[in-house]
Amino acid sequence: MKSLREINDPQVIHEALSTEKPIAIIGLSPKSHRDSYRIGEYLLKHGYDVLGVHPSGQEVLGCEVTTDLSALTGRGIEVVDVFLNPDRLLPIVEQAIGIGAKYLWFQFGVVNEEAAELAQKAGIEVIMDRCIKVEHSSDQL
Repeated sequence: MKSLREINDPQVIHEALSTEKPIAIIGLSPKSHRDSYRIGEYLLKHGYDVLGVHPSGQEVLGCEVTTDLSALTGRGIEVVDVFLNPDRLLPIVEQAIGIGAKYLWFQFGVVNEEAAELAQKAGIEVIMDRCIKVEHSSDQL
């Protein structure tokens, strides 16, 4: 497996942030105090198309929310941004592979080397233990 430095390659981060395709946020919460809600709001304000995955299936921030990532097959999602306990990542990686995602972005504190390795073996670039909002605000797009 690549080291964390190689996983979090600045060029890969820039490429992921340059997507014009929808970004799927796994764990997009309807609760405004949650990080996933605030990040979704930030991405929307910066012109990204956001689709959510949450067990409630409840619309959040005007965005479509499904209960399962695989329900977004055929939607052209390149970036899957994950706000989940690291122990829950393997099924998400399998679903990301199934929908043809190019990038898996694991937010701060979301570290699972087995999941990262599985994604990499399938050709998916991994960004791990990084915040998409922080990286976007510092990226020179």
